[in-house]
Amino acid sequence: MTLYGYWRSSSTWRVRIGLALKGLDYTNEPVNLLHSAQLGDEHRARNPMGQVPALADGDVVLTQSLPILEYLEERYPQVPLLPGSYAQRAKIRAMAEVVNSGIQPLQNLAVLKHLDTHSVDRGDWSRHWIDTGLRALESMATGSGPFLVTDGPTLAEACLIPQLYNARRFKMDVAAYPRLAVCEAACLALPAFQQSHPDQQPDAVV
Repeated sequence: MTLYGYWRSSSTWRVRIGLALKGLDYTNEPVNLLHSAQLGDEHRARNPMGQVPALADGDVVLTQSLPILEYLEERYPQVPLLPGSYAQRAKIRAMAEVVNSGIQPLQNLAVLKHLDTHSVDRGDWSRHWIDTGLRALESMATGSGPFLVTDGPTLAEACLIPQLYNARRFKMDVAAYPRLAVCEAACLALPAFQQSHPDQQPDAVV
């Protein structure tokens, strides 16, 4: 498999987490968002939206992080990202969507650049939507241990951890969400989250 993404892209990071949790080998192919490589013809042939990530598994080329993770779940079911009962799996998907639909798109670089043309403060805008989503996730967490729903990391954690990283980039105090902070600490103690961290990627700029 080949993962086309950017080191600090939270959507790409979600997929790296899923691959790492499942113990799947892949080749990393950086797509430099700062150089607009995602908008070039070569990458648009993989992802017509001109976004990251894209994942090639043989002749299959996939786009959008959650469908990619669902594909990995079905194709490589070891170490499930959607464990538990029907109700628990629905909760995991709902929590993932809070990040995927309710937070991340609203603080994405393309959206922030467009806001600049309307004299909207990037920081205030982003912090509002991040806080709205993180407060929702804080109230939705039902796991009896440190994790959000079940007794280990799932699709929900694969979305949460990159979003908390983004929250800090916008100068937000993650300690304001104590349940999420406990989950983050538990996840970051695991090798899969450590090796998928942006700072560990070959294209990282630190």
